[in-house]
Amino acid sequence: MSNSITTVNPATGATLKSYDLMDAGKAKEIIDASHRAFLDWRLKPLDERAKLIKALGKTLAEHKDEIVELMVDEMGKTPSSAADEVDLCTGICDYTAEHGPTKLADEQRKPGNGESGFITYSPMGVIYGIQPWNFPAYQVVRYAVANLMAGNTVLLKHAECVTGSGLLLEKLFRQAGLPENVFRVLVIDHDTSNEVIAHPHVRGVTLTGSDTAGRKVAAKAAEHLKKTVLELGSNDAYLVLDDADLEVAVDTCVTGRLYNAGQTCVAAKRFIVTEKNFEAFRSRFVEKMKTMQTGDPRAKDTDFGPMAREDLRDTLHEQVEESVKKGAKILCGGEKPSGKGAFYPVTVLDEVKPGQPAYDDELFGPVAALIRAKDDEDAMRIANDSRYGLGGGIISTDVKRASELASKHFDTGMVFINGFGVATPEMPFGGVKDSGYGREHGGFGMHEFVNAKSVIVVSS
Repeated sequence: MSNSITTVNPATGATLKSYDLMDAGKAKEIIDASHRAFLDWRLKPLDERAKLIKALGKTLAEHKDEIVELMVDEMGKTPSSAADEVDLCTGICDYTAEHGPTKLADEQRKPGNGESGFITYSPMGVIYGIQPWNFPAYQVVRYAVANLMAGNTVLLKHAECVTGSGLLLEKLFRQAGLPENVFRVLVIDHDTSNEVIAHPHVRGVTLTGSDTAGRKVAAKAAEHLKKTVLELGSNDAYLVLDDADLEVAVDTCVTGRLYNAGQTCVAAKRFIVTEKNFEAFRSRFVEKMKTMQTGDPRAKDTDFGPMAREDLRDTLHEQVEESVKKGAKILCGGEKPSGKGAFYPVTVLDEVKPGQPAYDDELFGPVAALIRAKDDEDAMRIANDSRYGLGGGIISTDVKRASELASKHFDTGMVFINGFGVATPEMPFGGVKDSGYGREHGGFGMHEFVNAKSVIVVSS
């Protein structure tokens, strides 16, 4: 087994940098240091924590260009997409700093019988985050800032291919004024990661990744009675209903499928279109998808860059081939390029049915699955015919009815109506079924790893 990690530019195949893996002993030293930092950090007043979180947002904004350049190099984002990601991170810091002191404040209660009491949200300790590569800054900031605001300290195991981004964030957290060891990066392998989960000082584990990875991490954490938050994959359905505006539908669905080269857990992936609109939508959707260009992420005419790694591209292509073998039809794309880089063309699959990867699984790249529905009711049935439940979308001119479908019938954690979105600090983010459990954003993440402690004063 290699004792180092080497990062690679997915657009060129060029080696970027190598990093030595930490052994279990070094990881334990960092965990212990994080625990010692927690003993002080947990006692910092909420307003003081908030000021440091606010300062972190400012520091991220000041180093935006540096963060963007590294993300483009390590995972192939376009600079504009990377810049949007940094802006979102700054927004998360600002929201958390503004609302954290209120969300985490003690709550007074009257238990009865002349007693008085309050609920206090006590931090738990060291929280361990295992994060993916698709949003190298956002995935980290999303869980880390909420937990730091709550008074926990944070460890990060980032995806190997974005190791540099994780270490840069560690440097910027310190530069913003956060105390030493409240946020640390572990450059470790999976075996050492399991030892981290088992460590007594680690009180909670949060993972963003595939449902396969989620099962493994949740099982290991459960073995040691550690709470987990899992934000896993999905094959989000976007419904084009009978009364949809087709221009809105096509624009939304193209954007939703190709954002971040399709490598987004909450991306639009299955497009369920009613019989009334199917032929017209298919024609216009394919026509627009064909105009979208992949290439050098820094080139002005590039709509999206490469996938993050060649093995991920190869897996996606295998899913496309398997879907075709089982009856799907390729309307555009579908051929794996030769040459350097982890590129994959815009691909649209028609006649997608149950039993095909394009219907049942998550296709994490620029591949769209078209599914024909009889009517609106059938479209909703097909959307929910999935083991996943992270996000989804509804395109309809009747916003009131679409909102009712979203709230009462769509079995997902998030629903977008007449548009595509990824995340916003104000609204909870997370899923159901095989898409995981727990919530981040909107104040919910600050309560995931705290002890809601009852303090009751009995009258004498």
